[in-house]
Amino acid sequence: MTQHTLFVCKSCSATIAHDDVTEDTITEGVLLLQQLEKLGSDGLKIHSVGCLWTCDRPCSVTFACPGKYTYHFVDLNHADSVIELQQFSQLYMQSADGYVKPPKMPGELRSRLLVRIPPIV
Repeated sequence: MTQHTLFVCKSCSATIAHDDVTEDTITEGVLLLQQLEKLGSDGLKIHSVGCLWTCDRPCSVTFACPGKYTYHFVDLNHADSVIELQQFSQLYMQSADGYVKPPKMPGELRSRLLVRIPPIV
C-alpha cells in the first residue's frame, strides 16, 4: 500500500515572528495540525514538520506520495481550510498519479496552490 502523507508546517504564523516560535508556541500551523488530526483521514498520514520554508505565506501544507504529484498549498486559514484539505486528500488518494484537475479542487484551495511537482520517474 502506498503511503500518502500530509506535511503540516507547525511554525507557520501570521501573528508571531518565525524567530520567536519555540517548541511550545501554539501557532496557526499547530492549530491547523490539531484540527486535521481531530478530523482524521483514513489512509493519510498527517505529519508535522518544523518549517516548510514559505514563512511569508502561512499556513502551509504539502501533500506527498511516492509515484504521485506533490502539492504545496500556502495562505491557509487554520479555521477555514480543514474541510477543504480533507476533501482534497480524498481526491489525491483516489487519483492513480496524484493529479487533481484544478476545477476539482475544493473551495479556495485552487488559489492557494503554490506549486505542483511532478512525480519522480
